[in-house]
Amino acid sequence: MSMQTILWKISNKAAQDKSHRFTGLYSLLNEHTLLWCFEQLNKNAASGVDGVSYSDYKENLEENVKALTDRLRRKGYKARFVKRKRIPKSGNKERILGIPQIEDKMLQYGASKILEAIYEQDFMFYSYGYRPRHNAGDALDYLRTSIQKGNYGWIVDTDIKGFFDNISHDWVVRMLSERVNDKAFIRLIQKWMKAGILEEDGQVIHPNTGCPQGGVISPVISNIYLHYALDLWFDRRVKSQCRGECLMVRYADDCVYAFRYKEDALYFYQSLKDRLKKFSLELSEEKTKMLRFTRFQTVKGEAFTFLGFEFRWEIGKSGYPMVTTKTSRKKLYEGINKFRDWIKKNRHMKISLLMKIICSKYRGYWNYYCRRGNFRSVEIYFYHTKRILLKWLNRRSQRKSYNWKGFYQLLKWFGVPKPCIIAKPEQMKLDLT
Repeated sequence: MSMQTILWKISNKAAQDKSHRFTGLYSLLNEHTLLWCFEQLNKNAASGVDGVSYSDYKENLEENVKALTDRLRRKGYKARFVKRKRIPKSGNKERILGIPQIEDKMLQYGASKILEAIYEQDFMFYSYGYRPRHNAGDALDYLRTSIQKGNYGWIVDTDIKGFFDNISHDWVVRMLSERVNDKAFIRLIQKWMKAGILEEDGQVIHPNTGCPQGGVISPVISNIYLHYALDLWFDRRVKSQCRGECLMVRYADDCVYAFRYKEDALYFYQSLKDRLKKFSLELSEEKTKMLRFTRFQTVKGEAFTFLGFEFRWEIGKSGYPMVTTKTSRKKLYEGINKFRDWIKKNRHMKISLLMKIICSKYRGYWNYYCRRGNFRSVEIYFYHTKRILLKWLNRRSQRKSYNWKGFYQLLKWFGVPKPCIIAKPEQMKLDLT
């Protein structure tokens, strides 16, 4: 039986019986499954602490997988150290990623698909992060349309401080036990969460909390954690306590809540801190705020940001108030600066390869930020990045290579895409039920 068929049967059972606890999941991680998992991995991903890449492991794939399944069968498998990688962020901050070795990636991929098949039947429709057929664009469309059509006057914009580093291992086990009755499978997940972390300076840290961001299984674990910690609590407790309409949209640990009445927003804001504390979490004070957000304040009204977009009430071309979504100023400048840093470091590349990568960068940016009402922001990005590109192309040698006419011919020759706003039918007919 193929892995896809097994996952389909698991998801059907999970949907039919919401209280069913699954057994025999550990045995699904067999040789056939792991070979399938290996094919799904990113072939160009960074290697773990052992330095073994995808291509290295593939040279003796069947023997390696057979040895791995043998260790699993006799309970001799041990999770290897996770290599820590620090990526600079804006504001002199860092994003900390954990890179498992190739065998851990394979097993985590298989386990994550099994958990995904189970919990996709339980997750709330307003949870969008790290889920199949859900993306950031869907979350942005749902939030904008819901506020536009609803009767909301207050927004609570939240962010959880160091979420991935503070996930409680004990709570993860208790949450998984709600749907999984397989101790070997849960112990396997515990091994990954408790695996030592190898710092860049060679120091090894043995964590008591957290789930390394960057691990294959981390996204589904984080969704399960917040499903029980926040989503169910909001749906069953908060909504029943609110006098008016209320709304929640979550993308990973980035959440926005909308309320009709101020007292409901205050009640929630005060209760949220206690709720998170119960699960060893806390709010990031600098990124969390409560604000007035209403169609009756379109001039100098307050705004909030979600997934890189600034939400604000403004008067539209029709003369009526509407919620606009524009690239946040921080993300706009950050994107321009990243483009400048990249072209400065890579201007020596062969021009055909350089332009191919630049086309890919533009397409990725347009796919995310080219949204209705945001054309001015993407035009600004395109204008500044073109000037930066021309500047550094002319610094590939001591002689000036391009004037503006030649530069535009170069862009046309390599098919550099221009920003274009396209309203998708599925965005226009969003289901709010």
